[in-house]
Amino acid sequence: MNVFRCFSLTLLFQFYFIGESSMAASGKIASFRLPPLPTIGEIIKLYNLRAEKQLSQNFLLDLRLTDKIVRQAGKLQNSYVCEVGPGPGGITRSILNAGAAELLVVEKDTRFIPGLQLLAEAAPGKLRIIHGDILSFKMERGFPRHIAKTWDDDPPDLHIIGNLPFSVSTPLIIKWLENIANKDGPFVFGRTQLTLTFQKEVAERLTASTGSRQRSRLSVMAQYLCTVKNCFTISGRAFVPKPEVDVGVVHFTPLVKPQIIQPFPLVEKLVKNAFQFRRKYCRSGIELLFPEGQRVKLAERLFLTADVDPTLRPKELTIGHFRSLADAYRRLCNENLNLFNYNFRDELRQKKWSCIGTRKQEE
Repeated sequence: MNVFRCFSLTLLFQFYFIGESSMAASGKIASFRLPPLPTIGEIIKLYNLRAEKQLSQNFLLDLRLTDKIVRQAGKLQNSYVCEVGPGPGGITRSILNAGAAELLVVEKDTRFIPGLQLLAEAAPGKLRIIHGDILSFKMERGFPRHIAKTWDDDPPDLHIIGNLPFSVSTPLIIKWLENIANKDGPFVFGRTQLTLTFQKEVAERLTASTGSRQRSRLSVMAQYLCTVKNCFTISGRAFVPKPEVDVGVVHFTPLVKPQIIQPFPLVEKLVKNAFQFRRKYCRSGIELLFPEGQRVKLAERLFLTADVDPTLRPKELTIGHFRSLADAYRRLCNENLNLFNYNFRDELRQKKWSCIGTRKQEE
């Protein structure tokens, strides 16, 4: 059965490309469309693919939905695209049919490579397959430098699109946000746009406004660097196997000028501490930026310099509040070069071991 399908597909591709060549010879230029192919469901059966629960894999089989995701990226005609985790290739087909000049897919799972190679044969010269981990892949080496634009210019004709596994979505977007802050990685080409899927709850956090229940560390980190849009929600029923949650599609466009002008690690540390105790006053978490012996004094100085009310809840802090706090914290760190490296958890561990040692001596 598999041999028959492969043979049929080969004939189909030959027929398709002969037809395309004839059109070119006659002077008629048509936009690229993939030839008829097995459905995603058939590809899954053909290669005996199963979603791996430990890898948070869920397949999206409805090409109307994959087309809808791709449309959120904007105009892809003659653009360059990197797709993250293409899996059986549903979004891949939609990107190719949208007219991308070149599509680079990065897939970690070896089982999906044969199905993607089938697509590469159906779209000669348009699809490149990288077998690797997107967390370590050097995307800046994946595309020609001539597509780059200056940061102040419009975004380049380069897009990142992906139906992200839930297990990798948060660390990956944090990594890319740091790349945006540093203008490196995929952003050496300019303000590269991203269109990605997340668990619905994560999508809501990324786009949550000040004061909302979903406001979080992710909200601030994403929004101080990007315009973030929650495009639409996909029911979990559309995926195979069905996840326990729905999925949100989020679009990111890096800002020309970030709303906080401080190093990314400093902003991340400040924001993370602020949200340590979501239901308490923001000072409860921000105080932990400082060693116990100086905690109250330095925290009071920080809030006074930043002109921020320490009794605000973390979700009530605006980007402007965080900008003032980051600027004030940077000044304190400049005065004490060891301050930024302070971690209250290390201090807790030292106190714990000190208590254990004291008890043993007493015994």
